[in-house]
Order: sequence, then C-alpha cells, then structure tokens
Amino acid sequence: MEAFLTSTGLVAIAEIGDKTQLLAIVLAARFRAPVPIILGILCATLLNHAAAATLGYFIAQWLTGQTFQLIVGAAFILMAGWALIPDKEDERAGNAHAGGVFFTTLIAFFFVEIGDKTQIATSLLAAQFRNIALVTAGTTFGMMLANVPAVLFGEAVTRVVPLNYVRIAAAFVMAATGAWVIGAALAA
Repeated sequence: MEAFLTSTGLVAIAEIGDKTQLLAIVLAARFRAPVPIILGILCATLLNHAAAATLGYFIAQWLTGQTFQLIVGAAFILMAGWALIPDKEDERAGNAHAGGVFFTTLIAFFFVEIGDKTQIATSLLAAQFRNIALVTAGTTFGMMLANVPAVLFGEAVTRVVPLNYVRIAAAFVMAATGAWVIGAALAA
C-alpha cells in the first residue's frame, strides 16, 4: 500500500502546473467534452505509466539528454502555435464526436507524457518499490487527481471567458515554457 500512496501523492503534486495539465485545459476548451477527455487521459496515463514502470531506470536515463530537452522545448512552441489556430473543431466543439475527442486526448497525452517528470518519477518509484502494478495504479490515480479538475475547470472557463482569450493564454504559457526548456537545455 505504501507504493500506491507514495506514488499517488508524488505524482499528484508534480502534475500541478505541468504541461499535461495545461494540455487538459486546452483540450477542454477546444472540445468541451469532459467525459471522453477524462477517459482519454486515464487510458493514456495507464499505458504510459505502465511502460515507464516496467522499463524503470532505463527510461529515466534515456530521457534526460540535452537533445531530448530541445525537442520537448520545440514541441511546446509548436503546441503554442497550434493553440492559436482557430479551426472548425472550435466552432462545433459541443458537437465533436466523442470517439474523436477520446482518441485525440489519448494520443496527445500519451506522447506529451513521454519524458515528463511524472513519467520519470514513475520509473524511479517502480525501481524503488519493485511493484509495477501498485506504482502504475498510484501514479495514474495521482494524474487523475490533478487533471480531472483541470478538464472540468477548463470547460467552465470557456463558458465565461471567450475561447480566443483561453487560446491566447494557453499559447503564451506553452511558448514561455518551450523557451524556458530550450534555454535550460542550452545552458546545461
């Protein structure tokens, strides 16, 4: 039980303000379909964290290089550009097909979580506790504790704040994060 509780607490705290939490808010604003987004986050996290727990220290060592950090920084900047582009999905977000929203969330979350601090923490926790199932369950629960409110809050914000403002704010945060990650990688 210690493996589950420790994994839950560490990941829930680490996820606050993380790029995947920002992605949850962007997806909620873009699609306005919280249930398929939450299910997509759950499935992506289970898959990603099970792989991270299984591979343990190998994943953590592979994902710490400067080249990888530069790719992550560039990906943030690309996501910022994507967040600024209004498209037909924004206009008919309330009518988006749940399967499309689910798969968009699943794929986006799975790949954005690669190399994330919570994925690395999952690898390290599995190595420490030697229990892939409890660590995966705990880290997934921690992710859900942090991201479900982000999805629900993101949905509520778009009812009060125009989507253009949400899009601009998300793009700014993502671009700033990308610039920071690239700057830190180059300074190392």
